[in-house]
Amino acid sequence: MAEKITMGPDGTLHVPDEPIIPFIEGDGTGVDIWPAAKLVLDAAAAKHGHRIAWKEVLAGQRAFDETGDWLPAETVDAFKDYLIGIKGPLTTPIGGGFRSLNVALRQILDLYVCLRPVRWFTGVPSPVKHPELVDIVIFRENTEDIYAGLEVQEGTPEAKRLISLLHDEYGWEIRSDSGIGIKPVSVTGSKRLIRAAIRYALDHHRASVTLVHKGNIQKFTEGAFRQWGYDLVHEEFADVAVGWDDCKGDPGDKLLVKDNIADIIFQQVLTRPDDFDVIATTNLNGDYLSDALAAQVGGIGIAPGANINYVTGHGIFEATHGTAPKYAGQDKVNPGSVLLSGVLMFEHLGWQDAAQDIVRALEATIAEKIVTYDFARQMQGATEVKTSEFGAAVVDRL
Repeated sequence: MAEKITMGPDGTLHVPDEPIIPFIEGDGTGVDIWPAAKLVLDAAAAKHGHRIAWKEVLAGQRAFDETGDWLPAETVDAFKDYLIGIKGPLTTPIGGGFRSLNVALRQILDLYVCLRPVRWFTGVPSPVKHPELVDIVIFRENTEDIYAGLEVQEGTPEAKRLISLLHDEYGWEIRSDSGIGIKPVSVTGSKRLIRAAIRYALDHHRASVTLVHKGNIQKFTEGAFRQWGYDLVHEEFADVAVGWDDCKGDPGDKLLVKDNIADIIFQQVLTRPDDFDVIATTNLNGDYLSDALAAQVGGIGIAPGANINYVTGHGIFEATHGTAPKYAGQDKVNPGSVLLSGVLMFEHLGWQDAAQDIVRALEATIAEKIVTYDFARQMQGATEVKTSEFGAAVVDRL
């Protein structure tokens, strides 16, 4: 019998054997990748005595075409009501139109953690010599920074008033032909993100958490993020974690919390990725860094993502790439991102065995060089298959 997932008073999810889970197929290639991923998710769940009652909801281009609304209230209500959901890629125009639907969902549901684990899967082609050294989990703050959407357009009365106010109140000289954005970084947003990263690291027996910031320049936003992270270690985790300055890099049996400047870390994740374990960072840094790291292990086409509020229990798991409309309906693209996001969802639900089975089957499929075109063109002797055929191949290896 299909039932809702609920959040218990103890702060843990109560997951029935047949949970109702809303899904958004997605725009563009969503029509190809979602069915392939669903095939694998259903097969893995069934192997371990579970069944998913999928509930389709709409957002993006299809929602607009059918309802006249890019993000119908019914969709938001479903994610609120059923707690956990999954989605394919959604359309977001560049330079105008509606704001990002992904960002809108994160802010409406206060999904303050963007969780991006980045690791290499055996056999996946990579541009670096040792992709197997990359095993990094990124905790990206998801609700503030420049993604708060606090902007005024150049030349508007609002921009002129703000420029005048900043000049009169603070003496700031801003060119009159400027657009202006506000970058809020709060104690609340920073600490709850870093708290989640530290707890994750402790629960998963990770060695370190690195706070990534540009605090040498943005001292009262990103620099404050760094300081609030170290404050949190002292206030809440002193028995199990220690900051770099307090131990000079020798944490003993405690979790090490350290920090790094945002620009430098792009070099260091290339030259010594095994120095990094869990990363906690602000919104924009996390966006850049997660995509750059994904390139080291095969590309964003196989990179999973999750947006989570650990307090309320809400979570939306999503493909991290775009809609690639020119490939839509061709049964061609890699379903790995949405499939591995489903793996993250299973792990979040406590279905660890099913999640591990999917990863093993995925690796076995790639190891046999049965891959979609994006990998086939980089691998000698590969058998190029369609999206649907790749999903079926993974199921065969479950």
